[in-house]
Parts: sequence; structure tokens; C-alpha cells
Amino acid sequence: MTGDVAEFIRVLDRIAPVHLAESWDNVGLQIGSRQWPVKKIWTALDPLVEVVDQACANHVDLLVTHHPLFFKAIKRIDCQTALGRIIQKALSCQLAIYSAHTNLDSAVGGVNDVLASRIGLSDLCVLAQPAKADRSNNDTGLGRVGTLPASIRLGTLAEQLKKSLNIGSLKVVGNLDQQVNTVAVCSGSGGSLLDAALASGAQVYVSGDLGYHTARDAQQAGIGLIDIGHFGSERLVVDALAASIRDVSQTRGLDVTVEAATIETDPFHQL
Repeated sequence: MTGDVAEFIRVLDRIAPVHLAESWDNVGLQIGSRQWPVKKIWTALDPLVEVVDQACANHVDLLVTHHPLFFKAIKRIDCQTALGRIIQKALSCQLAIYSAHTNLDSAVGGVNDVLASRIGLSDLCVLAQPAKADRSNNDTGLGRVGTLPASIRLGTLAEQLKKSLNIGSLKVVGNLDQQVNTVAVCSGSGGSLLDAALASGAQVYVSGDLGYHTARDAQQAGIGLIDIGHFGSERLVVDALAASIRDVSQTRGLDVTVEAATIETDPFHQL
């Protein structure tokens, strides 16, 4: 059975319920019609011009991204700008764009669970409840806290993350010889959850976009920090999200091809 955009919005709400999104976020359908048919879906981290162009060239009907196309209200659509080109291209080739952002961060099996699994953590619990907490499910929320198979040096953990996450470089705060076993993680920009990481009893906090003052606060508190970058902490979910959409679609009897976009790279160059 071929579904339409509305049907796949219901699929995505099973994977990352919209009510889990933070109040400031803009998740859900960004552009398109709920009545458009969907035979091919791509997942991506960002709705970039090049991603949208390639999606259209490959006859994709629905692009599911982690970061929203629209964060702020727009006052004009200028097709000479990147945003204007994306809007023009998506509408001209009937490509719907949908965002699962902080709801996918908080969801079971979402970004934070994928990151924690790649690090090798077990006995996971939620680092912080979302603004709209799902009181019926204690497994949903921002960040995760878990334990490593065995205590290791902070420096050794950092080196392992470089390899397992395929990151060219990262930043570390703390004594590299410090033994760590309990790890807190938060995908994306996790500076605001440092207090939660401290309260969790973790010896190290793994996240991205950690600023100078966050580093100083962690240093004074005696907790290690590993900054793996925003891109490095979230790109793992693109393949996982494609697999989840594929599985849920199959259970609903929907005939659709689901693939992960492969052209995205970290905007930062490491020199």
C-alpha cells in the first residue's frame, strides 16, 4: 500500500512523538501537502540546499531531517537566498520536508539512545526530563546517563570516541588519567545540561558545542568533559532514523523506500 505524507506523519509520530518537543522548537511538517503521495523517503541531519537538490534529483517524496527548515518566522521568500532556493526547489518537485528535532532527542531509540549505544553505555537512564515530560514513560527525556563495561582513563575514552564516532578531533576537559565509569551524554548543544550531568554522579559528560565557561565550571566541579561537536554527536541518528521509519512502515503495510542521505559533512574543517 502506498501512503501519503499524512500517513508518514503518523509513522514519524510513533518514532518521535511531537509532544516530546521543547516549547521553543519547530517540529513536524515544514513544507508540503499532507495529501502528496510518498514512495521514497530520505533522512538527513539538515535540510541543506545540496541535500534538497539531490533528493529532488533522486525523486524523493519526503525528506525527514533532524534540524528544522524554519526556526524563526520569515517575512519574505527571496529565491536568491539559500532558504528561498530550498523552498522553491521543494515545492517545484513536490518534496515534503518534515523535522523531528528535540522530540527525537528525547524519544526512546532517538538521538541520545543511539549515541549512548555507540559509546557502549548500559543501564541507561534519562539525564533530564523534557519541558513537556511524558509521565507515562520514564525512558523519554533529554540526554542519557549510563555505565561503561569497565572503568577506563578519561584520555582513553576520548581516543575510543574518536575512532568509534569517526571524528577527526575533539576537545577534552579534565585530568586525562582520571578513571571514569559513569558517563552522561547529550546530543547537539549540551551546555545547558551541565548541572544535570553534575547531579547524575557521572565522572564525564559527553556532548557538543561546549563553551569556555561550561568548561571552566566543569573543571572546577571535577567532572570531565568530552566535546565531540554538534555534527559528531548527531549524525549517527540519520541511519538509525531511516531504519526506524522502514520498520514502522513495514508493520503498517506501507510500500516505501527509505534511505539515509550520504552527502552531509561537518561544516567545520580541522586544520
